Amino acid sequence: MKVLILIAMLFLSCHGQHQHQHQHQQQQQHHNQHHSANNIPRDEKPDHHRHEDLRETSTWIPILKYNKEQSEDGSYKTEYETGNNIIHEETGFLKDFDTNPNGVLVQHGQYSYQSPEGQLVNVQYTADENGFRATGDHIPTPPAIPEEIQKGLDQIYAGIKLQQERLEQRAKTDPDFARKLEERRIANQNGQYIGLLENQ
Repeated sequence: MKVLILIAMLFLSCHGQHQHQHQHQQQQQHHNQHHSANNIPRDEKPDHHRHEDLRETSTWIPILKYNKEQSEDGSYKTEYETGNNIIHEETGFLKDFDTNPNGVLVQHGQYSYQSPEGQLVNVQYTADENGFRATGDHIPTPPAIPEEIQKGLDQIYAGIKLQQERLEQRAKTDPDFARKLEERRIANQNGQYIGLLENQ
C-alpha cells in the first residue's frame, strides 16, 4: 500500500512539472508572436518621432591634416586641421630647471575655430614653469591692480623673500636645519605642507 501511494505521488509530481513547462512554452510563443526583438508590439508601429527631441545628432567631421614630429631629446611639433575649420599647432621641449632635475616641459601653441556666431577665434598659449597663459582678442582683459593693493602685494612678496633668505643663511651654518629645509622644499614641490621652520 505504501508503495502505491509513493508511486502515485511521484506520478503527480512529474505530471505537474510537465504541465508547468508546457504552459511556459505556450506563453513564450504568444509573446514572440506579438512582439519583435526590440520588444515593440508587432501590431503597433514604433514612434520614431517621439524620441527625436531627446537625441542630439552629430555630424561627422573629417581630419584634413595631422602631423606629429617627435625628437629623441623630447621636443616635438604637432599640428592638425579639421573639416569644421579648427586649426591647432603646438611645439614643446624640455627645459633645464634648478628645482626639478627632470626639467620642465615648455609648450607654445595656437589654435583657431569659428564661434557659433560665425566669428573666427584665435588663441595663443604658453605653458611652462610659470603655469598656463593664453592670449586672444576674445579673452577679457583684467582691470589694472589699484596702486594701494599693489603696494601691499609688493610688501608681502618682500617679506616672503626676506624670510627665505634668512632660512637659507641659517642652513649654511646648521646642517640639521639645512636637511629640514630641503625636506620642506621637496614636500612643497609635491604639494604637501610641513609648516614653518623659522623657530626650529
